[in-house]
Amino acid sequence: MGFFSLLCDSIMARYIFITGGVVSSLGKGLASAALAALLQARGYSVRLRKLDPYLNVDPGTMNPYQHGEVFVTADGAETDLDLGHYERFTGCPSSRMDNITAGRLYLDLLSKERRGEYLGVTVQVIPHLTDAIKESITAENEGVDFVFCEIGGTVGDIEGLPFFEAIRQLGNELPRGQAVYIHLTLLPFVAAAGELKTKPTQHSVKELLSIGIQPDILLCRCDRPIPENERRKIALFCNVREPAVVQALDVKSIYDAPIVYHKERLDSEVLSAFGITNAPEPDLKTWHTISHRVHNPEGEVRILVVGKYTSLPDAYKSLREALVHAGIANRVRVCLEWVESEIFEKKDLDFFLGNVHAILVPGGFGERGTEGKIAAVKIARTYKIPYLGICFGMQMAVIEISRNVAGITGAGSTEFRHVQEPVISLMTEWTDDDERAHRSKSTDLGGSMRLGSYEAYLKAGSKIENIYGCNRIFERHRHRYEVNLHYRDRLEKAGLVFSGLSPDSLLPEVIELKDHPWFIGVQYHPELKSKPFDPHPLFVSFIAGAVEQSRLV
Repeated sequence: MGFFSLLCDSIMARYIFITGGVVSSLGKGLASAALAALLQARGYSVRLRKLDPYLNVDPGTMNPYQHGEVFVTADGAETDLDLGHYERFTGCPSSRMDNITAGRLYLDLLSKERRGEYLGVTVQVIPHLTDAIKESITAENEGVDFVFCEIGGTVGDIEGLPFFEAIRQLGNELPRGQAVYIHLTLLPFVAAAGELKTKPTQHSVKELLSIGIQPDILLCRCDRPIPENERRKIALFCNVREPAVVQALDVKSIYDAPIVYHKERLDSEVLSAFGITNAPEPDLKTWHTISHRVHNPEGEVRILVVGKYTSLPDAYKSLREALVHAGIANRVRVCLEWVESEIFEKKDLDFFLGNVHAILVPGGFGERGTEGKIAAVKIARTYKIPYLGICFGMQMAVIEISRNVAGITGAGSTEFRHVQEPVISLMTEWTDDDERAHRSKSTDLGGSMRLGSYEAYLKAGSKIENIYGCNRIFERHRHRYEVNLHYRDRLEKAGLVFSGLSPDSLLPEVIELKDHPWFIGVQYHPELKSKPFDPHPLFVSFIAGAVEQSRLV
């Protein structure tokens, strides 16, 4: 199907393009998500997409220190962490169509060229790449009122030029009034001058204008209110209406953003730019309740997170937010103490016992720091501290119990090296959409994992079934290795309960420990489905267990 056919199919959708300037990490993803939540609160349907100019096909093989966490969609796509913001703020599930990378587009183009589909035509950035970008933006938007498209990076980045050119073309090809451009910039405060400086914003807009894009709205990040004189100056030199210069002040909680942006009339300016004057006022009761609970907790719990990438907050972004959501549900502030797992291999672990109310070991890959994670599991098990192991954290719990309770002294994972007792191993086959899927150590890293939403059945009467309130669940996975059920009998005799299994009963999904107040490991990533207005029940129960522990300490 050609681009213009797709355009006609999506003609009713209005498009909001969000670009950034001056510096990266200003919060385009959060701004997009918060604005989408506001339009949703007015009764509109929304869809959000992220366009990333990097040449990786997806972020699946990228180091978390460079890119942050990998957010996994229900249909098995490894995507940018901003899609997590989109889902958490709107509740709209993302798909592989919603993260468009230059790497994926180039791969598709070159594959078509090798197959001869261009019939000898010279394949160029314009029109072939830009048309591919436009097709990706406009595909499958039937019945959606507003489509948000966030362009990664900052204006002026050389790799982003095809994407800016594509949205410029699209703005001209859509019917008049169907596209709005929002440019997010920084207004730095210079202490020596005692004022906010507008020149970086002016230069950023000038760069955008040189590409052919005139922003309709400027969203200005700042740490203090913008004086009226500076607001008028920005409007004058950037060729936008003065009310369209919207300040984006720093907020104490990201869940204040919808409320703050509405107060600054960002959603009203967007609707005005589309010529919509009769929109209903947004219903923000839910967001006010969330904000109130965040800022007025009735207690506090401390959670020790023993991970591999704890020095970078974005590496565990969804996990951090899921714990906040559970705190909101339990009306407590969740204080996270992030500790590199390698520290547990070197320090006296008793130091942590009087300071935490629960321990969590998140997902990860590779051998570095594993013995520290196993030591953290032993502390939680021995001292009856609530424990949640996610993905890799579940596997480390199985290894610890195998070694120290079940007497399987050589227990380990084949992910690291040859081990005597592979309680964790690479499963070469599993069921995927009623077909057998295969993987091996020689398979490409970007395609060898169990990815996306999978079904699991929970054991009747188990703690996990009680938490979910049902015996059949669907959760998102991202891993290569599985718990080896050949050791099931020996582990069950040691008190381990396999309380969740795949439909064919071949793959363990949940483990529990008998005679422990709260000890659960899950092979999936429940944090990917948690939202502030719909917290994941597993995290809610985990924090409730931490609250009980806090009363004992």
